[in-house]
Amino acid sequence: MDRSTIRSTGSRRRLPTVLARLLRRPGDAATVPAPRRANPDAVVDCAVYLAGRREPGRPHYADAYARARRHRRAFVWLGLHEPGAAVMAAVGRTFGLDELSVAQALADGHRPTVQRHREVTLLVLRTASYVEHDELTATSEVIDTGDVMVFVGDRFVITVRHGAAGALAPARADIQGRPGVLAEGPWAVGYAVCARMVDLYLEVAGHLEKDLERVEESVFARDRSADIQHIYQLKREVVEFKRAVLPLQAPLRALLDRRGDGPPPALLRWFVDVEGRLTRAVDRIGSYDDLLNSILQSRLAQLAVDQNNDMRKIAAWAAIAAVPTAVAGIYGMNFSHLPGLGWRYGYAAALLVMAAAALTLHRLFRRSGWL
Repeated sequence: MDRSTIRSTGSRRRLPTVLARLLRRPGDAATVPAPRRANPDAVVDCAVYLAGRREPGRPHYADAYARARRHRRAFVWLGLHEPGAAVMAAVGRTFGLDELSVAQALADGHRPTVQRHREVTLLVLRTASYVEHDELTATSEVIDTGDVMVFVGDRFVITVRHGAAGALAPARADIQGRPGVLAEGPWAVGYAVCARMVDLYLEVAGHLEKDLERVEESVFARDRSADIQHIYQLKREVVEFKRAVLPLQAPLRALLDRRGDGPPPALLRWFVDVEGRLTRAVDRIGSYDDLLNSILQSRLAQLAVDQNNDMRKIAAWAAIAAVPTAVAGIYGMNFSHLPGLGWRYGYAAALLVMAAAALTLHRLFRRSGWL
C-alpha cells in the first residue's frame, strides 16, 4: 500500500468524527465547553507553587488547591483584599477553615498575634504606610494603618488584607525571585509577608524622622512658628504607628520558639533576620517618641515663657496707665479745696505731671525687660 492510499484511508477514518462534530446540535452538552471559573473580585492573586516555582496561569482558588494537593511539594497562595462574608465563607469551606478563622478574617483592627486553629496557624500583622503631605497641620494624616492576616496550612497560604496600606504584590514578586526559599513551603510566604511589613515600618520611620526634623527646626527657630496643635497631631500619629509595630515583637518571638507547628528549620534564620530588623524599627520609633515628647515639652515651656512675658507687659502698661488715672481721679472728686484749683496753669501742670510719671515708668520697665 502506497502513501496516498494510507493518507486517504486515514482521511476516511477521520471523516465520521469531523462530520459528527459538524452535525451536532448547538444545544448538545458535548459541544459546549465547560465554563472556566473566575475568581471573585476580592481575590488579588492566586497561584500554585511547585518546588519553588510558580505554575503558569491564575486558576480559581478551588482548582488551585485541588492541583496543589496532588503534588507533594506544591502549595497554593491565595491573596484576598477585604473579602465579603459570602466570599470568605466559600474560601473557608474550600480550605477547611473553622468558623472562628472566617469571622476573624472578616474583621479588621486586630492586634498582632500568632494563633493555632487546628491544623492552621494564623499570623496577624499590622500594615503601615506614610501619607505624603506638603505641610503638617492640626488634622494631617501622616500614617495610614491596616492589618493583614496570614493563614498557613499544610498545602496553602491565605493572606487577607484590610485597608489600603501594605500591598503584598512586592512581597510576592520578591519571594518568587528566590525559589530556594520558596521551595520550603507555605511558611516561606509567611516569612515574605513579615519581611515586607518590617520593611514598611523602617520606610515609614525614615519619613517620620524628616517630619520630626522639620518640627524641631520650627520649634527652636527665632520666629517659633510651630503650632502646638501640629505637634499634638504628629504625636497622635506616632503613637498609632507605635501601637502597630511594638506588639509584633512578642508574637514573632513566640513563632520562633514553636516546635513542630512553626516554620521549618531552614527558614528560622530568615525569621531571625526579620526579628532583628523589627527590633531596629522598634528602637527608632521609641527614640522618635521620646524626641517628640521633648519637643512638646520645650514648646509648652516656650508658651509658658511667652505668656509670662505678655503678663509682664500687661502689668507694666497697667502701672503706667494707673498714674494719670489716679491724678484724674483725685481732681475729679469735686472737693472745694484742692491744691491748684485756682491756679491759672494748674491744668497744664497736671497733664505735665501725668506725662512725666508715665514716661519715667516706661523707661524703668524697658530697662528691667518688662517692655
